[in-house]
Amino acid sequence: MIQAQRFERIPERTVDDWRGRVEGALRARVHLLSLFGRRDGDEVLVTALLQRDDGAVEVERARVAALGYASLTPQFPALHIFERELHEQTGLSIHGHPWCRPVRFEGAARGSHDRHPFHVVAGKEVHEVAVGPIHAGVIEPGAFRFMCLGETVHHLEICLGYQHRGVEALLLRRDVRSLGPLVESVAGDTSVGHAWAYSAAIEALTGQPASPNESLRRAILLEFERVGMHLATLAGVAADVGFLQGAATFGRLRTTVINTIQRLCGSRFGRGAIRPGSTRATLDGFAGTGPTTGLSLPEVHANLTLVERDLQTVEDLFTSARTVRHRLEGVGSVSPALAEAIGLVGPVARAAAAHRDLRVRGPAAYDPPVGLATRSEGDCWGRTLVRLDELQHSLTWLRSAFERAPHWTTSRVSIGALTPSALVVALVEGLRGEIVHALETDGDGRLVHYKVQDPSLRNWLGLALAVRDNEISDFPICNKTFDLSYCGNDL
Repeated sequence: MIQAQRFERIPERTVDDWRGRVEGALRARVHLLSLFGRRDGDEVLVTALLQRDDGAVEVERARVAALGYASLTPQFPALHIFERELHEQTGLSIHGHPWCRPVRFEGAARGSHDRHPFHVVAGKEVHEVAVGPIHAGVIEPGAFRFMCLGETVHHLEICLGYQHRGVEALLLRRDVRSLGPLVESVAGDTSVGHAWAYSAAIEALTGQPASPNESLRRAILLEFERVGMHLATLAGVAADVGFLQGAATFGRLRTTVINTIQRLCGSRFGRGAIRPGSTRATLDGFAGTGPTTGLSLPEVHANLTLVERDLQTVEDLFTSARTVRHRLEGVGSVSPALAEAIGLVGPVARAAAAHRDLRVRGPAAYDPPVGLATRSEGDCWGRTLVRLDELQHSLTWLRSAFERAPHWTTSRVSIGALTPSALVVALVEGLRGEIVHALETDGDGRLVHYKVQDPSLRNWLGLALAVRDNEISDFPICNKTFDLSYCGNDL
């Protein structure tokens, strides 16, 4: 789903009123999208984004003095990462936060990871296992500190931020219409999702939303991205449990998918395909330059048929293998109640019985909507099955979507001036869950704040809790079934 809502001249509440309204909404089980702030003189403008069941987004904002406010995290653990980030980015005091530890080591603290206050579990026979921050191969940096009794993990603490790039600050230093390449690098395997959110936000700020046909083509690219990256995750899971036939086949099918994306838009990862006022995705002739060739509708259907056929075969073998089920079932469990309490999103939340997928609310680009894939196990097995189900739903939707897209020529619309004194919130259901881009302008129409939120930010705590009471050797498959983005966290 893509949703972009514009809010002009947002009222600023008192701290007590703001806190009461946010608390009341969360007690009524209204979904928290994000909470962030920006400095304005000696004060901090704190903004909470809430989404009701009908999809409407509500904005609650307060101007808070440096003294800060009493933390909401003890009552609503899902806020823990937002309040930690708020404190780190603005210096605002969050009183009573139970775990106010660094998220990224920003500003003057940059590079201070060696002073991270890791938790210590006391006990004569307790031992610690430190993994990272440098890992084998090309995996991104991250420090994992396991506190174990024998082989059993009692606590895992994850310290990220080693490649903190200052993305949000960079987004304010360039022309707002030319931020596409930077936005696409927020999380490299989610280029389409972030580029769509950025483009939709700019289009909403200028009053020039994408046409239905253009939105449909963007959704097609997004679903190809989802299919390709889910296949990559499944290949990793299969390799970790020693099911090499699955690892090879899932990987081969991913190649077919991303090669199809390349022939549609010129990049295997959808880079450059979506820009404000423009979507570059063609059939029967590539409108750009370079070595790529055009892609015909029969070729698309042939590729989809190949993926569907071979996926069904390898899925049957994979899910019926006793060795696979023995290794995944009951491992790394997150209960539905815990998943809701800590605010998990995306496939890992839907594997724990959450019925939340922005594509299912019936936006124009997803009409008819994609099927909702949920499980109740909440373990590595459930997270794997949700991805397999989402693959099938996306492939089915893609086949029908290609028949409904009437025009495949590259389009471009000139983007005008930004609306002054406005906030735009753009939402996209990326492959890991909801992507949030919030852009705010000043009275002259200049961009003064750009909040980027990748779903990985909300899900890392879920991984840490999933490993508890499991053997330390279970961590690799827990990690792979969550399959979170380090750089999506290290903005």
